[in-house]
Amino acid sequence: MQVTEIYKSLQGESTHAGLPCVFVRLTGCNLRCSWCDSEFSFYGGHKMAVQEVLSEVMRLSPCEARISAHPGPLVEITGGEPMLQEREVVPLMERLLEAGYQVLLETSGERPLARVPEAVIKIVDVKCPHSGEPDTFAEENLESLQPHDELKFVLTDRTDYEFARDFIRRHELPARVHAILFSPAFAKEASGARDTSHCLLDPQELADWIVADNLPARLSLQIHKLIWDPAAKGV
Repeated sequence: MQVTEIYKSLQGESTHAGLPCVFVRLTGCNLRCSWCDSEFSFYGGHKMAVQEVLSEVMRLSPCEARISAHPGPLVEITGGEPMLQEREVVPLMERLLEAGYQVLLETSGERPLARVPEAVIKIVDVKCPHSGEPDTFAEENLESLQPHDELKFVLTDRTDYEFARDFIRRHELPARVHAILFSPAFAKEASGARDTSHCLLDPQELADWIVADNLPARLSLQIHKLIWDPAAKGV
């Protein structure tokens, strides 16, 4: 498979935010979101076999003997769009699960998700109108969602918010998934200040909308951009 980078940091998003996590970032994406912060992963990278990726994950975060009731170390498969490499990434996820890891998959939901192992926690980023990639989510993927999965909406303004709110209600998402995440988009050129001034949508304004609509959504900030320089890679 084509890999951009493998590194260990803290999980910056989802309900797993703040936990140590190994990130396997695969190369290539077929979408071009206006606020994308990982355009460096669209091209390049280097070829690695599934076993090589697994060995590097195990080196960075050994999966040692543990209490069975507790999940293993966290690994996220991300991109780019990892499901473009479905033939290789599905066996990788299966191997990671067999080794005892807790596996997250970050995906747009534009590619089919039916072959993703059930134990993998899918974090599906449904694209809103001002992403520049509206209507790319394949609604048949709703049938592949598991109760532990999460759906994320990256928002830039009220139009995006209303799209996400209506999508949640139309598809009865609270009954389908563990969490619904509303994340203010970050400016692509953000660097320096480690605060929410770089958000394209003020988190306080978004919070007010969620509260006013009594929406079952979780305000999700990209905490890695508040800990490190927003322009930093590999964190």
